[in-house]
Amino acid sequence: MADRITGSVLDAGCGTGENALFLASRGQKVTGIDFLAEPITLAKQKAAERGLTATFLVMDALALNELPEVFDSVIDSGLFHVFSDDDRRRYVEGLASLLRPGGRLFLLCFSDEEPGEQGPRRVSKKEIEDAFAEGWMIEAVEPSRYDVRPDPKDTSFSAGGPRAWFVVVQRGETS
Repeated sequence: MADRITGSVLDAGCGTGENALFLASRGQKVTGIDFLAEPITLAKQKAAERGLTATFLVMDALALNELPEVFDSVIDSGLFHVFSDDDRRRYVEGLASLLRPGGRLFLLCFSDEEPGEQGPRRVSKKEIEDAFAEGWMIEAVEPSRYDVRPDPKDTSFSAGGPRAWFVVVQRGETS
């Protein structure tokens, strides 16, 4: 799937930057944002240690329209599901403001098919379809899993990792 992530990339909610640094290692121009300063500091350290060029910014993902850049691709691995309904609308509007027409969002979010209530908010397929109903074309909503560190004492999530949705959405030519 990584081969479909082309051009300049925004990693929204990048944490300590592993996905952004992977893409930077392939020669892509990457910007990672995270709300917390500590993960961004670690991401910058990793980039320096690995000799990679990537931009990392402490930034609220609900203020994406403040970024003065347009991207070809956006990746979101674990951010979308944290937002309330209102904030989700603001986030999707922000994504539209910085993703070029025809560009793609690659999204991994917690699925409502994950039993229990431990962990992040669950997202239904319908919620995904509703969030991207205007100005977007949903290419795929596929069942997936989050890879988590195995802990035999932790039975919070399904065996094999928490259930997730892997979503590919293309921004419409006019939005």
